[in-house]
Amino acid sequence: MRALVIDDSRTMRRIVAGTLERLGFETAQAEHGREALDLLDAGLEVDLACVDWNMPVMDGLQFVTEVRNDPSRRGITLMMVTTEAETAQIVKALAAGAHEYLIKPFTPDAIRDKLDLLGLVPVEETV
Repeated sequence: MRALVIDDSRTMRRIVAGTLERLGFETAQAEHGREALDLLDAGLEVDLACVDWNMPVMDGLQFVTEVRNDPSRRGITLMMVTTEAETAQIVKALAAGAHEYLIKPFTPDAIRDKLDLLGLVPVEETV
């Protein structure tokens, strides 16, 4: 499984990427939505994108809208990971095509729970 972490905060990218890597994901990172789209245009294939809302150049809502408008990218699961906690913002993001919404600050367990809801937590092998 591959994930793209999109956030203008380097620290937040590291936190989210580190959590995803501990869950078995390979990760790539982008500082804003435009950089993320450029990575996808260059051939990066991902199963999941964790997207901040407030970023320069292209914000998270614009990124979600762009991805959803491209039929070849319909398979990417989009999860907003943001400080935007107002119900209207959550509704707007979900209406634009985000699959889940996680409000900062969060715990690693909260990310895992959201991924579990989305069916994206790697199945642990039993011995």
